[in-house]
Amino acid sequence: MGYPKTNVSTLGNGLRVASEPGIEVDSQTATVGVWIDTGSRYETPANNGVAHFLEHILFKGTPTRSRVQLEQEVENMGGHLNAYTSREQTVFYAKVNKENIPDAVELLSDILQNSNMSVDAIDRERDVIVREMAEIDSQMEEVIFDRLHQTAYRGTMLGRTILGPEENIRSISKADIEEYVNAHYIAPRMVVAGAGAVNHDQLVELSEKHFGSVAAKGDNEPVMEAARFTGSDIRVRYDDMPQAHVAYAFETAGWCDPDNYPLMVIANMLGSWDAQTTGGEHSSSPLVANIASQGQATSISTFNTQYSDTGLFGVYGVLNDGPGANQLMYEITNAMTGLCYAVDDVLLEESKNQLKMNVLAQLDGSTAVCEDVGRQLLTYGRRIHPTETLARIDAVDTNAVKACANRYFYDRDFALAGIGPILELPDYNWLRRKTYWLRY
Repeated sequence: MGYPKTNVSTLGNGLRVASEPGIEVDSQTATVGVWIDTGSRYETPANNGVAHFLEHILFKGTPTRSRVQLEQEVENMGGHLNAYTSREQTVFYAKVNKENIPDAVELLSDILQNSNMSVDAIDRERDVIVREMAEIDSQMEEVIFDRLHQTAYRGTMLGRTILGPEENIRSISKADIEEYVNAHYIAPRMVVAGAGAVNHDQLVELSEKHFGSVAAKGDNEPVMEAARFTGSDIRVRYDDMPQAHVAYAFETAGWCDPDNYPLMVIANMLGSWDAQTTGGEHSSSPLVANIASQGQATSISTFNTQYSDTGLFGVYGVLNDGPGANQLMYEITNAMTGLCYAVDDVLLEESKNQLKMNVLAQLDGSTAVCEDVGRQLLTYGRRIHPTETLARIDAVDTNAVKACANRYFYDRDFALAGIGPILELPDYNWLRRKTYWLRY
């Protein structure tokens, strides 16, 4: 049996409807959701945080459902309703039993189009979001990547946080939110996606019924500020913190660039590791093996963050003590720059196999598949079939890896964020010098 085909239809107002049946023939659950081509990158310094604020407000009730009724209805379906806001996308989705798909689509339509957005609810939500900001500020992994964006894309909206500054949260008004909705929540920027026990014709019919009246054009044309990468660093030294956090990254070209697949393979080649797992010193990744055996860090992870026209590729490390920062950065820079000169064929094949396994593992759950379908329709304009993904991974050879590494890592400016006891963290010029090797 071949892998299921993704069906895509477009309504008269420009809204796209995409569905992909589950691999399991007798699947009883489905995930349906709405993917919207908007996020914090489309904001301005004055309304930064409005996209995330809106996500909160939409769950506070409609003329036909109070907040409590909304929650009870989801519970009665035995479903799971969730939403998130990123820098370029906003998503609302529900996982339900297949007989509840019509109810889920109607519910999503109601909260997206008919939210009360009362002034009282907006005022109450301010403190909730401020508390959420405080909670995120206590999670160093979230903080370090916000700081990395802040320095890498300084002076642009991509460098600002998704939640926005507290002064904006305190001042965003109902008019600000409605203006944002009218400009961005329009049919051509929306995708209704479904995966699992879904019938495409039924989903198109439901979308036409509940989303067919969504405007095809907004009051103002959404503007996404062009990315502008700045090689730079941001260092926040706290000697009394128990751990140091360091993120080191280079700029990449974005979702649709052909080097996206070599970058995915390189991420697997560099690897990730946590001290709580055993065997790190025996890893096939030289970076992981060296760091695990020498004990410079308690964890490292390679990240490949993509946007429409830019991206950040690098390594994030956590250290128990500051003195290890110098050796840690030596190992990271050595591993990344080394790919510009030579590629281990055995490690490459192993990494490609691991990556293909990860791709196939994503196909087991309807939520992960639905996420792929919705995101890819917005970023690529089509669903990339898993067999195409596997073929593109297979096509990555040593020349592709070296060419990709030379394009992004060789003698290039980078961005770095460091927080904690980072006295021993090498300065920018020392690290910049490590982006190439002199050979005589």
